[in-house]
Amino acid sequence: MSRQTQLDTDERHIGPPELSVADLQILVDNLHHYTPEEQNEIYTLVEELEAKQRAEAAHMDLIEFCKFMQPDYKVGKHHRILADLLMELAENPDDIEENLKKLNKTRKKTAKTTLKDRICVNIPPRHGKSQLVSIYFPAWYLGRNPDKKVLMVSHTTDLAVDFGRKVRNIINSDNYRKVFPGVTLASDSKSAGRWNTNFGGEYFACGVGSALAGRGAHLLLVDDPHNEQDIINGNLDVFDKAYEWFTYGARTRLMPHGRVAIIQTRWSMEDLTGRVTRDMANNELADQYEVVEFPAILELDDKASPGNIIEKPLWPEFFDLDALYRTKASMPLFQWNAQYQQQPTAEEAAMVKREWWNIWPGDSPPACEYIITTLDAAAEKHNRADFTAITTWGVFMYEGQFRDNEGGVIGVPGTYNLILLNSVKERVEFPELKDLAQEQYEQWQPDAFIVEKKSSGTPLYQELRRSGLIIQEYTPHRGSGDKTARLNSVADIVRSGLCWVPETRWAEEVVEEIAGFPFMSNDDLVDTTVMALMRFRQGGFIRLPSDEPEEPLYFKQRRGGYY
Repeated sequence: MSRQTQLDTDERHIGPPELSVADLQILVDNLHHYTPEEQNEIYTLVEELEAKQRAEAAHMDLIEFCKFMQPDYKVGKHHRILADLLMELAENPDDIEENLKKLNKTRKKTAKTTLKDRICVNIPPRHGKSQLVSIYFPAWYLGRNPDKKVLMVSHTTDLAVDFGRKVRNIINSDNYRKVFPGVTLASDSKSAGRWNTNFGGEYFACGVGSALAGRGAHLLLVDDPHNEQDIINGNLDVFDKAYEWFTYGARTRLMPHGRVAIIQTRWSMEDLTGRVTRDMANNELADQYEVVEFPAILELDDKASPGNIIEKPLWPEFFDLDALYRTKASMPLFQWNAQYQQQPTAEEAAMVKREWWNIWPGDSPPACEYIITTLDAAAEKHNRADFTAITTWGVFMYEGQFRDNEGGVIGVPGTYNLILLNSVKERVEFPELKDLAQEQYEQWQPDAFIVEKKSSGTPLYQELRRSGLIIQEYTPHRGSGDKTARLNSVADIVRSGLCWVPETRWAEEVVEEIAGFPFMSNDDLVDTTVMALMRFRQGGFIRLPSDEPEEPLYFKQRRGGYY
């Protein structure tokens, strides 16, 4: 029997909407055999099937859900990457393999079978972050997991509640019921920032610092935890406050198998991303985040001209290169590097660049002819802003014994150089501070021990003098300028290749803090470094290549130190 004969003997009954795609295709291919009324019915069935397929795709895929709810939703490549991360975050660990197989049918790439439970994504402003992460994703997540608890966090409660209102309105819409027909709001859910689903799921929106007692979270979403006005006004305490609240508050609200997503624009090495990634690096037992960075301008290898780098915009459909260049030219470089390039201490903006420091190999420092220890004391142990910092530096004659990979001599041979011998950075109260200072003095026996005469430094200076130690005071004055001016005054010593640091974690901390100045919340090691380098320079221990020649200096010989 031919296909046409089969159609003719089918009593011309088109059938219910449950017809398969193949069945409908047969009807469409033979459309001319039907009456106008039957053709309209076929068209209706096709439209219903297409709508059903779109709804099923929206149920399985977050980007398809966004497009289903908002037909003009603009999708960038970074949205696809971000959505894939969020979708894996949303999977139930009990049925992940089955769900990932379904997900992979809707995606061009295959998802890994390892379950992500922590992600940290850095993305420029106005690149569709909040719309995807804080509005569509919670709605999609609760549609698939209507009995779960979502905790939505932003830098202010008002902003988080605004997100909650939009999520609630989506769940209450007709289109949402087409994707998740069984999920609705509970009858008593009226508050924009706190509501429930008909399955007992919960949504709670709050700002950083809010009380969370009694709240639980299967999904913790953090969208921009830092207020830009606080940062612009120089209130860098917000970084510590956000980290402490997240660690001791929000993080403790997680239910078993709870997931965390931190999505933010970078501001500083001390912002929430910087702190959690540092914890991750320092402790393998800490939360291990999948970290993804999206710079506004991508630097890519030019396939047409190997070895050359070309720049491309992250979201060309929204911001082209010219628009991004205008933005870059309209703001301070450090702000562009942090917010748009996700590099809060980018080399281009650093007053003292990391690459200027020479690395001293091995465990034994050179024999130093003069040693200076400098101390910058914090006001008290619970001061959020400052630590007590002590650094010890030595001057030595460098013979040019070290070479780089290409055989060139490192540093400036035949000149006096400086080396960092030790660094201590702690929060201590005054009695501990006094003991720490005496310990460092006895260990290094410096030729000069300099204490900045401020806060706890003033009584410490007096106490150490009474103990018989030879202590010198340092008091910044108007003539020396502010901290930025003082660092600028010694930056050329480092740039000239006259400064060395050992390959240790505490030395790396000194280099990083100086590279991040003035955009990091702590600058205590910067202060002690500046004090030491200024004293070496003013005392004639160090000469720059640009200095006029003069009679050579000779220093007494003394022992070498130990790291």
